[in-house]
Amino acid sequence: MSENLIDQIDTDKLPLHIAIIMDGNGRWAKKKSLPRVVGHEYGVKSVRVVAETAAKLGVKYLTLYTFSTENWNRPAFEVKAIMTLLVRTIRSEIKTLQKNNIRLKAIGDIDNLPPDAKKELLSAIELTKNNDSMDLILALNYSARWDIVHATKKIAEMVKNNEISINDINESIISKSLTSGEFPEPELLIRTSGELRISNFMLWELAYGEFYFTDIYWPEFDKNAFYKAILDYQKRERRFGKTSEQVH
Repeated sequence: MSENLIDQIDTDKLPLHIAIIMDGNGRWAKKKSLPRVVGHEYGVKSVRVVAETAAKLGVKYLTLYTFSTENWNRPAFEVKAIMTLLVRTIRSEIKTLQKNNIRLKAIGDIDNLPPDAKKELLSAIELTKNNDSMDLILALNYSARWDIVHATKKIAEMVKNNEISINDINESIISKSLTSGEFPEPELLIRTSGELRISNFMLWELAYGEFYFTDIYWPEFDKNAFYKAILDYQKRERRFGKTSEQVH
């Protein structure tokens, strides 16, 4: 079935940047009477499948909402397990990244990650920095509102130091001041597990993003599910405030 779906995809009209809210790990585990942590472990398999699939298709940027600032409010044992899993996964997936020529990047408040997680992340970023097939961007300790506040402080500092004037502040400067500033804005946002919200994720960058929601829990999100999201995107008309006649 996956071969039939991939044959339908127009590789000339792929989203340049896809962002994914990987939701439903805990509920998937609960449904199977397993600990929530097991759901996160199975979710790593979906990350590998989707990253490899995206790179092979020709997607240039893939951002995964990996850990939000709000996630620190979860039970302490679950947070610790997720951080342990993060360190282990980054270490074990280096071979996968290198094999697929994928460069690892990160956005969010990276400096306030646990020291071992930050160290492993920065090491993987350094090891893969010369890869150029696709950028895999992990949103870690991430909050869009935090990012906007952080960007605002950076811009205020630039004004204070007379690097720019207030009249120089525009959308471009704000975009570049975000931790996602080096990447193009996502054209497609995918959210799994049936939730219909974006949960403080890339609020500025997704101003004109196309949203795709699926009831599939993240540990069950596979190649076919990814292809279906792209096919749905390719049926849409991207107008950016214009009329259909202007676009065509």
